[in-house]
Amino acid sequence: PMHRAPRTRVQRRPVHGVLLLDKPLGLSSNDALQKAKWLLRAEKAGHTGTLDPLATGVLPLCFGAATKFSQLQLD
Repeated sequence: PMHRAPRTRVQRRPVHGVLLLDKPLGLSSNDALQKAKWLLRAEKAGHTGTLDPLATGVLPLCFGAATKFSQLQLD
């Protein structure tokens, strides 16, 4: 049987700012956030609202210190 090497943990890094994502059809807001967080290897991420998976449009993704901004947007 084939043995897989143990997965190494991805080194996360502090990323701060807002990314305006043109969310495509069929992708949930959380899926989009998780993909961007993985690509950027960001420590902390959040989004300012939720777009339906069937919706397209601008989805602001917040990273690091900007996640505090996303909380202000929701209040």
